[in-house]
Amino acid sequence: MSYSRPLDIKHGRVDLTHGSGGRAMAQLIRDIFLHHFDNPWLAAQNDGASLPMPSGGRLVMATDSHVISPLFFPGGDIGCLSVHGTINDVAMNGATPLYLAASFILEEGFPLADLVRIVESMARAAREAGVPIVTGDTKVVEEGKGDGVFITTTGVGVAPTGVEVSGDRCRPGDKIVLSGSIGDHGMAIMSLREGLSFETSIQSDTAALHRLVAAMLEAAPGLRALRDPTRGGLAAVLNEFAGQSGHGMLIHERMVPVREAVGAACELLGLDPLYVANEGKLVAICPPDEADRLLAAMRARPEGVDAAIIGEVIADRHRFVQMETVFGGRRMVDWINGEQLPRIC
Repeated sequence: MSYSRPLDIKHGRVDLTHGSGGRAMAQLIRDIFLHHFDNPWLAAQNDGASLPMPSGGRLVMATDSHVISPLFFPGGDIGCLSVHGTINDVAMNGATPLYLAASFILEEGFPLADLVRIVESMARAAREAGVPIVTGDTKVVEEGKGDGVFITTTGVGVAPTGVEVSGDRCRPGDKIVLSGSIGDHGMAIMSLREGLSFETSIQSDTAALHRLVAAMLEAAPGLRALRDPTRGGLAAVLNEFAGQSGHGMLIHERMVPVREAVGAACELLGLDPLYVANEGKLVAICPPDEADRLLAAMRARPEGVDAAIIGEVIADRHRFVQMETVFGGRRMVDWINGEQLPRIC
């Protein structure tokens, strides 16, 4: 196929012809998506990908849409976030992520240079994770009908036979384990939006967690449940687990790691870090006799170096989530009402 002229990446912008199905769209796909994602399945340029699958185990599939504002933020951007987010969703099911699909909705007038920056970030994140982007789709909407770019990613992976992780498996006495400090991603976004600065910069924690999960499953084969605390934060995950299992959750404020700058930003903005989004952390529930092994395995990985046991599952027919405060009292940690941080992922 021939093209009239190469894309002007430096000065060019997305226009409606890039979503028309014609020469301009083929050129956009070739010069940006195929060029940066580059793998045999994508290079075939079919409407889907025929993929080899390991034998045994069960198939796990997850999909996620990303509408974050701003598109670029300290520690990441919508590109790497879209890769990490879906890889983590697959991994939270105890599966090894194998392949990704990516769908883009582009707004007319969006700078091609910014699109390339996003695609390069996605490609780098996928390479580092070892999970290729094998198929995708692109649509263009009129100026004013979008917000630059929205990305939907879908992931496919395989969970080994015998690995079952689900919130309904939590039992009283089980330990609640957190892989690191909370609130980093959400406060990186909010600090940028509000123009806040601190002695220590707040960086998003966006990261792929599948290798951490693999190490955890090896160390603690009885692992009950896994979840990444994205929108709604740690509080949402614990309420989900409580609802699924029919038991209560008790955490201890002094054990929950929160970076000093994140805590200060939350206090300044009137936010509770328990409800702030994370993109590179996970919550695990494990039997008490496996907790120490699990913690050691997590701390041996860079993604879990600050892992901590923060509480336990308790018998409670009301399924309440509670936190023991630093003053010795208890407070309820309920579902959040409304949207604390819009457009966070």
